[in-house]
Amino acid sequence: MTRVAMVALLAIGVSVGAERASAPELISAPDPRGYVCYRAASPITIDGSLNDPAWRDAPWTDDFVDIEGDAKPRPALRTRARMLWDDTYFYVGAELVEPHLRGTLTEHDAVIFHDNDFEVFIDPNGDSHEYYEFEINALGTTWDLLLPRPYKDGGKPVNSWEIPGLKSAVHLEGTLNDPRDTDRAWTVELAFPWAVLGELARRPAPPADGDQWRVNFSRVEWPIEIVGKAYRKSANAKEANWVWSPQHVVDMHRPETWGYVQFSTARPGSTAFVPDASLPARRWLHQVYYAQRAYHQAHARWAATLEELQIAGPADSALAGARLKTADSVYQASIELRVPGRPPQRWNIRQDALLWPD
Repeated sequence: MTRVAMVALLAIGVSVGAERASAPELISAPDPRGYVCYRAASPITIDGSLNDPAWRDAPWTDDFVDIEGDAKPRPALRTRARMLWDDTYFYVGAELVEPHLRGTLTEHDAVIFHDNDFEVFIDPNGDSHEYYEFEINALGTTWDLLLPRPYKDGGKPVNSWEIPGLKSAVHLEGTLNDPRDTDRAWTVELAFPWAVLGELARRPAPPADGDQWRVNFSRVEWPIEIVGKAYRKSANAKEANWVWSPQHVVDMHRPETWGYVQFSTARPGSTAFVPDASLPARRWLHQVYYAQRAYHQAHARWAATLEELQIAGPADSALAGARLKTADSVYQASIELRVPGRPPQRWNIRQDALLWPD
């Protein structure tokens, strides 16, 4: 979790700060990362080691990058993840190269990102609402929470939400909290039950062949110094945030930029990732959404027309029929998506970032 999210959490969900990622930046940003997740061919024992034969069929993701993407230097330490699934679980494995293994938090549902951690974000139907967050540190201490909507839209975390049946473990390649030697890495192994992920998925769980869920991973890394025989956070330290799919802003709670995980029942390595055909509509609608946020901050009301927002009609030939309806404290923008071989479909977004097709 980033400091933007931390401030929002401490404020009990109150949105703070100015928009740091403008609509044009989001429109021109590279597509979110994509990953084909294959079925596990054999049982997986959750012990943190990632040495079960099934993991051999799971490709590694691209190495993690800074949360802001190409605007920042590449991370100093390698992080990567891999995924599998079966009828019961969604499996996540991760490797975090780390010369100084450190962990202090031991209480479940503590604010784990105060330690170095690994984080998972899951939005099953990609509507930017009702998504899950999970964090774990090198001690294996966990924090699971549900977000009804993003912090920037007034979302308040549900810390009482739990994941019954979750399996989690870490494996340390080195010694914890001992600065006298140089460590190599720690690995994370997770099994998320479909029975829980399906509670608010609003789609089949486990997924069908070809289904895509929005997922992202984050690693929080704090600068430390060695004092005697112990590690200590550097004074006034600012944490690094390294992610699989770049957010282009220091805030993990922008589900529209999370990656796509495509579930497959085919032979491992035989399926190509299929880009989301709705992405042009999603991006154009978020352009309107962020422009409306900026307009509301300046004028204390929502713009009634796209002209007020200085947004031209969509340039993408797959989009047509832009609409904007405003009433008092709410608005709804929509666009028609035309994909060859499919009926036209109208996509919508409203003031709290909820995104949906008709």
